[in-house]
Amino acid sequence: MTKKILLALLAAPLLTAALPASADGDYRTKAIATLRKDFQPRGQASLDRLAEDGLQTVCNRTGNKPPEYLAKQMEADQLAGVKFPADGQLMGDWKEGEKLAQSGRGFTWTDNPGLPVGGNCYNCHQIAPKETSFGTVGPSLFRFGKLRGNTPDMQKYAYSKIYNAKAFNLCSEMPRFGHAGALGEKQIKDLVALLLDPESPVNK
Repeated sequence: MTKKILLALLAAPLLTAALPASADGDYRTKAIATLRKDFQPRGQASLDRLAEDGLQTVCNRTGNKPPEYLAKQMEADQLAGVKFPADGQLMGDWKEGEKLAQSGRGFTWTDNPGLPVGGNCYNCHQIAPKETSFGTVGPSLFRFGKLRGNTPDMQKYAYSKIYNAKAFNLCSEMPRFGHAGALGEKQIKDLVALLLDPESPVNK
């Protein structure tokens, strides 16, 4: 979505009416100034992490409840940006996917740029039954493939959801792993296999 279109949408009466008082420009300017003052860039954690893109701006300024017409248009834009593997294969190795799901490493200032990043899936989801501790921010994914199957359409959905969850729920709290470059093609394939492979512990 271009900046010109986004500005026009933000100026639309329906969106303006949805803005909370805390979204007032003066308050936002002061809040951002405070963040920039207190956030000290170190390593790869630079000040650009404080910058909003258009999608984040819309969600932040509407309390994560943008007008439906705007959410649907922007979700379609996000979905159109999903990059699928050239080989057409969407499932990888579930064992590697399990390692990724368990790992929360990456993107901190102490990590070297370019090193593999974990998915940290258990921080928000229940996935396999052996886990005694898991987050509840997201829904349980236990038996995800057993309940939904692993058809080509389901593989495409799972791949897209991991690549960019905002394509299905504009203000989802799930990171845009592929869109942000946090996870690469092979890693996303491995996570899809973790969710959908019948041999994965997720589906036992």
